[in-house]
Amino acid sequence: MPNTVPDAVVHVAVGVVVNPAREILVARRHQDQHQGGLWEFPGGKVAPGESVQQALKRELKEEVNIVVRECASLLKIHHDYGDKQVLLDVWYVHVFAGDARGCEGQPVRWVSVPELETLEFPAANQGIVAAVRNLLA
Repeated sequence: MPNTVPDAVVHVAVGVVVNPAREILVARRHQDQHQGGLWEFPGGKVAPGESVQQALKRELKEEVNIVVRECASLLKIHHDYGDKQVLLDVWYVHVFAGDARGCEGQPVRWVSVPELETLEFPAANQGIVAAVRNLLA
């Protein structure tokens, strides 16, 4: 289904990538980006005419070298930063191929749930951290 989010809202496909050791892939945002320096779950903007799953697959391959094989919708988060409104369309990626690396020069790490809860994330990501905690409990 193509992207039908209003133009004022940035629609973002987000992947919660979980490896067999039950670690979660996170990446650090570049300093010059919105919410720069904070950790995030990989993903990116859904392009016009693109489905969320298409965007997720494209973004994870481009950003962290992950090829999505199987995923499931986890949650949606609407957040207003004041200067930007986002819709995070979050997917649980449980079957994938590829060795994770920061293809855009960003640091990436596999972290456990307890470690995940010690990292600094953008405000919109707090609901994702809680969902991951519940998912992997």
